[in-house]
Amino acid sequence: MKKLLALLLLTATPSCVADPALAEKPAYSSEAPLPKGWPAPGPYNEVAEKNYPKYRAAVTNGSSGFSFWTLFSHIKKKDIPMTAPVEMKMEEKDDKMEKVNMAFLYQNTEVGKVGADGKKIEVKDIETSKALSYTWMGDDSKAQIKKAKEALKAALEKKGLKAKSFRMLGYNGPGTPRQKRTYELQAILPSK
Repeated sequence: MKKLLALLLLTATPSCVADPALAEKPAYSSEAPLPKGWPAPGPYNEVAEKNYPKYRAAVTNGSSGFSFWTLFSHIKKKDIPMTAPVEMKMEEKDDKMEKVNMAFLYQNTEVGKVGADGKKIEVKDIETSKALSYTWMGDDSKAQIKKAKEALKAALEKKGLKAKSFRMLGYNGPGTPRQKRTYELQAILPSK
């Protein structure tokens, strides 16, 4: 029995100790095309400044699974191809970030038309913007979002800027393991 226990401990030890040298480097796994002119996510684990073109998005309030399926039903009904990322507007509440709406992005502003689609969806054209962006690979836990927000706040302070708003971009669907999903938290900068 003691030999079996010793053998189990010896064979289990290597799998319990993480070797940072063997850690996988974050990489974006594309599941759907980006909208026209949209920058790819990254660089990972640092703040970068990005420029975004004018784009079209179908928006619904809320951030639950119901919001996702409401938007998914909309693009299926209108024969709009899926793109990545899914956009979630974020608001600061009691020093935490909360999702307040969700949007599916169209390939470009020539696809579909702006306006209401029933009571729950509004298709809008979003003007060009500049953002500070923090990209990570993993889940969208409160701890990850807090880390990204702190990095963005430090960068904003260093540049003497204030965010106009915040958004989170989720690039992968449920078929991608949580630890391999790519997210970006962004501080949208005021236009000059």
